[in-house]
Amino acid sequence: MNILLVDGYNIIGAWPELQKLKQKDLGAARDRLVEIMAEYQGYTDDKVIVVFDAYGVKGLEKKYRYHKVEVIFTKENETADERIEKMAIKLNNIRTQIYVATSDFTEQWQIFGQGALRISARELLTKVEMVCVKFYSKGQMSGKKWEDTLSSKCTP
Repeated sequence: MNILLVDGYNIIGAWPELQKLKQKDLGAARDRLVEIMAEYQGYTDDKVIVVFDAYGVKGLEKKYRYHKVEVIFTKENETADERIEKMAIKLNNIRTQIYVATSDFTEQWQIFGQGALRISARELLTKVEMVCVKFYSKGQMSGKKWEDTLSSKCTP
């Protein structure tokens, strides 16, 4: 089984669509990322976990599921990087390959030490687009509009 740990704010800051949305509404950008990851998970069967920082925010950790994607807001004074590193250690086993989606150079080196593989934000966007093209060409996404699909590459 593959598990994809996504550094949420790092990806939002790197993908053009989400960058634009973030300027207007950060919550909408988070929701859009989770929607995209839910579609991606549905087509790849990878387990996806999206982690957002709550660093500097008072309160307890919050978790919820959106179409089988686990979404985590870290607890007070815990960064997404710290949580992802802990999860990479905990989830790593002989039957599971952990991937971490981030373009944070420091985090990339940390996760290598935990046996996880990294995917840059750009690589993840490319993978998302490839999945979309693959399923669109098979007719499984026909009739969907850009806003309803993984990427603009799905538009006929």
